[in-house]
Amino acid sequence: MDTPLAFPDPLGWTFDPDILRRHDRPGPRYTSYPTAPHFHDGYGAGQFREAIARSNASARPLSLYVHVPYCTSPCFYCGCNRVISRDRDKGAPYVDRVLAEADRVAPLFAPGREVTQLHFGGGTPNFLEPEQLSRLVEGLRQRFCFSGDTGRDFSIELDPRSVSPDDIAVLAQLGFNRASLGVQDFDPAVQQAINRVQGVDETLAIIDACRRHGLRSVNVDLIYGLPKQTLEGFARTLETVLAVRPDRLAIYGYAHMPHLFKAQRQIVDAELPDAERKLALLGLAVERLSAAGYQYIGMDHFALPEEDLSRAQRAGSLHRNFMGYTTHADSDLLGLGVSAISRIDNSYSQNPRDLKDWEARIDAGGLPVWRGLELDADDVLRAELIQQLMCHGRVDGHALVARHGIDFEQYFAVELAALQHLAADGLARYHDGVVAATRQGRPLLRLIAMCFDRYLQAPQQPARYSRAI
Repeated sequence: MDTPLAFPDPLGWTFDPDILRRHDRPGPRYTSYPTAPHFHDGYGAGQFREAIARSNASARPLSLYVHVPYCTSPCFYCGCNRVISRDRDKGAPYVDRVLAEADRVAPLFAPGREVTQLHFGGGTPNFLEPEQLSRLVEGLRQRFCFSGDTGRDFSIELDPRSVSPDDIAVLAQLGFNRASLGVQDFDPAVQQAINRVQGVDETLAIIDACRRHGLRSVNVDLIYGLPKQTLEGFARTLETVLAVRPDRLAIYGYAHMPHLFKAQRQIVDAELPDAERKLALLGLAVERLSAAGYQYIGMDHFALPEEDLSRAQRAGSLHRNFMGYTTHADSDLLGLGVSAISRIDNSYSQNPRDLKDWEARIDAGGLPVWRGLELDADDVLRAELIQQLMCHGRVDGHALVARHGIDFEQYFAVELAALQHLAADGLARYHDGVVAATRQGRPLLRLIAMCFDRYLQAPQQPARYSRAI
């Protein structure tokens, strides 16, 4: 068979609408393996403590994720865990409880384990007033050992409609050096249909403020497949965004699952683009990003060639977790706040998704572990394999053999056979112990990874996951 391609190249994929249409089906996004639906309530605070104790022997650095669930209004497309409220006073008690959770968790970690990555997600993290954000960040700094290294990655998701350039100055003073801004689409008709009216000028002013105040990276999120979206309107949005050269771009496909996400029931099905137009919207984005010189990272993420994600991918150190793609592979992830997920040693744990449940557990004085999973040897092996696929588009079976003591072709005989239906369409290749996506297969990395997902062999509800495109 042919030798697998070396990745990445400047864009890293070939856009073939016929192949994408034929293979577009539901599948996990693999921010973890095993994926979150397989977590169970048999995992509790005791196992969480044991995982931290084991991890202390490694002295790995820490990544902190803080979930802020509040939003002042619902965006109808959203599937995130959020609480709608216009009462900004709710922020203060939420900060108190996150710091109370940190009080119980931080002493479990060995002294000196540096926090090299901090990410605030939501919801809308800037629902918190600047004073509340300051108190939360400084409180975490007192409880954990924040790295002073210039390579640290402190990021926050921002809604440009409710943040000011002056607020950006505060964030920079707190140590944030990355910001992610939600845009989705600047077309007024689309914004009305998704209940997210957002001006171009106010958005560009925040991007400018991020750069003026020294943030080294700005990410912009766009979505294709939204109601009333047209090629002409999306082209204008892409032109506007690319003119300011964000360091990273995420081009998400809208996943319409109103049976799971109540807000999506406000979207009129007839106003959604059909499959042909949705693929055309994606093709337009890929064309414009390619012409603008962005490097394809994986899934729906793109970055300028000299951005940290691109450098990490070329160096082979790119990583993927619940915060998306990251350069901090060798770290344990600790999640704080409602619904937050941790990956400590070889285990996952998650806080309650319901705000009142999380609050009650914090107020009761314990660790708010709701569910989780201890990875067995097979999970660890497959997690490493899927991580390689999602980050680099290829798997070196020889390295897995050396680390895990397996016969690659024998161990994955069923999976390699399943891969053949993708290989037949030119999406993947297997040769001499190496599995690789082709240029045509790069947009469908999650489908290649699914061939190696042991948990998908069990019966499941087909609507559990979003579609690949």
